[in-house]
Amino acid sequence: MNNLVKSCVLGVSLSLPLAAQAADIAAGKAKAASCAGCHGANGISNNPMWPNLAGQKAGYLAKQLRAFRDGTRQDPMMTPMAKPLSDADIENLAAYYSSL
Repeated sequence: MNNLVKSCVLGVSLSLPLAAQAADIAAGKAKAASCAGCHGANGISNNPMWPNLAGQKAGYLAKQLRAFRDGTRQDPMMTPMAKPLSDADIENLAAYYSSL
């Protein structure tokens, strides 16, 4: 592989979001147990007040969870749920729900 191709491959891999590089769907599924009460066991909510998470894009889910965690988006139920999540937890949850 020539140097230009190596540089391009390295540049692309470094620019990929964490979710594309290292998200763990199994860990996300395990972490999602606390989400099931509102969002359903398989990411499909039985209550129209709470959104379905199954099949949403991972980037969207991660962005919303970070916003709840960091306080830029507020909700009396979601903000406290998201506060203790690490970046890895968020990426794993996003990967899990997007895989459904």
